[in-house]
Formats: sequence, structure tokens, C-alpha cells
Amino acid sequence: MTSPKVDPDARSAQVQNADTALLPTDEFSQYLLHARGEMLPIFRRLVERASQITLLFNEGRDMVLSSLMEASPNGLVLEYGADAGMNRKALQMSKLFCITQLDKVKIQFILSGVTTTQVDGRPAFLAQLPDSLLRLQRREHYRLVLPVLQRLKCKIRFPTVEGKERQIEVEVADISGGGVCLIGFPSALSLELDMEFPGCHIELPEIGTITTVLRLRSINEVAGRVGVRTQSVGCQFVGLPGLMETLIQRYIMKIERERKAREFGLK
Repeated sequence: MTSPKVDPDARSAQVQNADTALLPTDEFSQYLLHARGEMLPIFRRLVERASQITLLFNEGRDMVLSSLMEASPNGLVLEYGADAGMNRKALQMSKLFCITQLDKVKIQFILSGVTTTQVDGRPAFLAQLPDSLLRLQRREHYRLVLPVLQRLKCKIRFPTVEGKERQIEVEVADISGGGVCLIGFPSALSLELDMEFPGCHIELPEIGTITTVLRLRSINEVAGRVGVRTQSVGCQFVGLPGLMETLIQRYIMKIERERKAREFGLK
């Protein structure tokens, strides 16, 4: 059977997007699982769900889209990809980075090479169980409340009644991979639930800039720093790319590391 042809440019774009979603295990080490008894139930659920798994190799330049067929203490069996050439390359690699999701929770692990086996007469990959598995918890577990003096700035554009565009700058009171809480909206500004603000910018110091669409999910009136009433607005990120979410998680980890360092007198 002739393998379907894959557009190299399309595949390159897929690889780049998948590669940018890789999370640095040194920054997320507290979410690594090492015990087989903890990893195997996750692998078996991936088998049950037939979840798609992206296998990255050759420094992220190549990939195979697969899924888990079997998971046992003896190892993992994964489907061959659609591209025979990529399958042959994967068999030659000593390390393959695997990314998937389970119940909207990111799963990441590294295989120390794969060999070939047969399942129901079809070729498949066979791999030993990885040494560890990174399970990044749900986004809301990582909401970072920012001290007043460390609050970020969010620039928001919105149309005026005259049909012109106006830009305001508000403070970010807390941030997570799912959204932000913004403070400092002018009280005279008319806000409604489910309003969307496209092209919002949030600069993360020493990390990068988030550009996203914000959807308004909650509105509360609070007292500002000098007693002036202002609006506290909870916003959800809409269609946030994996790269942007990774930047946010890196920023959260950076701030938490700095806090711990201060607590232990290292700074």
C-alpha cells in the first residue's frame, strides 16, 4: 500500500506548533510522576480514549501522529503513523518526545527509542515505559495573584460610540493559563458580560508579550488604592495559542521561584 503524501510545508508548521507547546521539565518538576503505579493508569486511560499522541524527534523537525494501543508493565505499543518515511526515522531515534492531552490536562513524556512489533498483523511501535511522565494540572490550579507593586499592565482597544478606537491600560491583578483578572477600568465605561476585546497585549517581564482576545466573564465593583471605586473584571483567554500559554506558565514559575528565594533569604 502506498503511504499518503504529506505536504512538507504543512508538516513543518505542525512540528513547529507542537514543539513550542513542549514544557521544560526542570521548571515543572513538581508535576513529574516517576512510579509505574502512577503512570500506568494514565497510559491505560489514553488507550481507552484513543487519544492522539504527537511524537517529536530530530530536534523537533520531524513528527509522527500516533495513539496508544496497549499499556502494560512490559511497555507501550503505539500505532504507526501515516507516513512510512517518518516511521522509519522514528525507529532510528534514541529519544522521542511525546505530547498528548487527557481530560484537557497536558501529558508529556520521553521514550528512549522504539522498536517495531506486530498487532493483529499490522506493524506498530514498541517502547519501554518512560522514566517519568509530566502531568500538568488544570489551568485554574496555577492562578498567580500579583502583589500591588508587581502588577502587570494590559493594553485593551475597544470602539467608542463615535466609531473610533480607544485604548486604555489596566492592571492585571491575577493571571493563569485560562485568563486574567483586570483592575482599573474607568467606572464610566459600559461593560457587559461576554464582550470580547481583540488584540489585547500583556507584557510578561523577561519572558515575552501575550497577544490575545479577552472575553469578559465577570464584573465586580471594588475600591481602588485611594478609595476610588473601580471595576474588577474577570476575563477568559479566547483561542490562546500553545506558545502563549507556555509563556504564562513560565512567568508564573519565575515569580514563584523568586518568592521562595526571598522567603529563604537567598535574595
